[in-house]
This record gives sequence, C-alpha cells and structure tokens, in this order.
Amino acid sequence: MSPLIRSFFHFDSGTWTHVIVDPSTLLAVIIDPVLDFDAGSGEVTTTSAQRVLEYIDNAALTVAWILETHIHADHLSAAAWIRSQRGAGAHRARIGIGAGVRHVHERVAERLDLRQEFASDGSTFDRLFVDGDCVVVGALDIEVMATPGHTPDAVSYRVGDAVFVGDTLFAPRLGTARCDFPGADAAVLYRSIQQLFALPDDTRLFLCHDYPADGEEPVAQTTVSTQKAHNVMLNGETSEQHFFEARRARDATLPAPKLLWPSLQVNIRAGQLPEPEDNGVCIVRTPLRERN
Repeated sequence: MSPLIRSFFHFDSGTWTHVIVDPSTLLAVIIDPVLDFDAGSGEVTTTSAQRVLEYIDNAALTVAWILETHIHADHLSAAAWIRSQRGAGAHRARIGIGAGVRHVHERVAERLDLRQEFASDGSTFDRLFVDGDCVVVGALDIEVMATPGHTPDAVSYRVGDAVFVGDTLFAPRLGTARCDFPGADAAVLYRSIQQLFALPDDTRLFLCHDYPADGEEPVAQTTVSTQKAHNVMLNGETSEQHFFEARRARDATLPAPKLLWPSLQVNIRAGQLPEPEDNGVCIVRTPLRERN
C-alpha cells in the first residue's frame, strides 16, 4: 500500500512536516509539526502550522494523531497548538512519541533544574510508544519502530511502503543524525539504521530535515536502495566501527543547535509553552558556562 502523503518544508529550521491521509475516512496524521520562533525577539507564531491546517481544512480532513519522531533540539513543536485547534473530547487530536522520552525529560529537567515544574513521566503526551506498537487510523495501520541512537526516544513510523525516519537518516549527501547529545550512541544508531536497511529496497523513507544548498530544492524522501547505495556516512557496506569513528569525528566539529534550549523546554511539554509569569511572559532557561 502507498498511503497518500503531503509534505511541508519549514525553511528556517530545515524541517519537514508530513501529513498522512486515509482517503476512505478522511482521517489524517501529522508528523513533526513546527512553530515559528524568532530567537532574537522571543516571538512565537503559528504561520507554518496554519499552512498545514489550511491543507487539512481544504481537504475536509480530521486530525486523529500528531506524531513526534523524537524530542527535537532545533525547532519548537506545534503539536500542542494543533491539538488545541482540532476538536475536544472524543474528537480531540492525540499526541504520541517514543517511550524513551522519559529519559530525555529527566536529563533536561536535571540540567535546567526544572524537576519541580512538571512531571518527567511523559504525561504531557497522550501516548508513549514502544517498538512494535500499532496506531490504527481508519484503514491505515501505522507501525512504530524504535530507532534510537540520535536520541533515546527516537522512533520511526511505518505505514504501507512509507517510513517516517525522523533524524535517523538524512538525504544521502548529508549522512545521518549526530550522536553527541546526552543519551545518544553511534553504535545504537548504526543498529537502528540496519533495521531500516533490512526493509524492501523500494521502501520510501520520509525525512525530518534537509539543508539544501542555494538553488537546490529540499529533499523530502529517499528510498532504502538509494540510502544503501549513496549515503555518505553509512551505506550498505559500512562497518559499525567505521561508522562509529566517522560519526565521532564529524560530531566533534558540530556546534550546538541555535535553538537547543528553547526547543527542549517546549518539546518535552509536547509543544506547550512554559506557564506564563505574572506579567504574562513565558520564560525559558539557558544554562551558562564560563570558559577560561
């Protein structure tokens, strides 16, 4: 089965949001939606998420689920905002993520001393998935594949001939996700990618990010066969040791994501902004470290 998929690119963060549609019931699933955030002014807007909902409305779709592939460190999730815009009670859209999010919660809460502000049990999400779980949306059966390594909560979602891989793989010219975040592990990521490479060669792999050069179009999807043949960091012939060494060397050159701390604090809350202070302003924390 080839499900109906519409993809939206957020240029500021290089992020893909995907919408899966079941034509028989007009139910939809949104994967990795994005809020617009200006770090300089602190302004959060919903222009990009509204573009997704315009498509939903024009096609007369109902959002059943909002699925996150992992806790993102480079953009703010629009999951909570979309949920607030789409139904209530039994018709309320639900938000899901991998059960490993508990480990991410604990690390972020400890680093920023947020442990008194919210529960770190993942209860800000409607469902925490483990490997092999299935989400049924109309005629669609969405299988959850645990694909950790970049983060401990990373999952991929397989429906028909399509898999939504999050940051596990990038377009072949870019390679794979980084493995230098707390809880990340290059050896674990290698094994996760081998799961994807074991799928049929014509399986479509939908990406979470792309960073095209000037004049190039962003790439939303590749295939298993293309990745095995051409991925610059981990192809079908790459050994675990070679990947581990190459990934470690590459990660040593990468700066921290510009929106790291705002993203983590919002995304561990499923996209909800922190509770406003008395003046109505939401505050996020940034740990400072003096270097001699």
